[in-house]
Amino acid sequence: MPHFGIGELVVIVLILMLIFGANRLPELARGVGKAIRNFKDASRG
Repeated sequence: MPHFGIGELVVIVLILMLIFGANRLPELARGVGKAIRNFKDASRG
């Protein structure tokens, strides 16, 4: 798994803000968090 530094994370966040808009980022982050949680729960059985 790649390791990202602060600079890379800042660039990624800025690109996401340009694509989706700053207002939708919290909603998207919640959706991603729920999807990851559901995947982990399903993989545990």
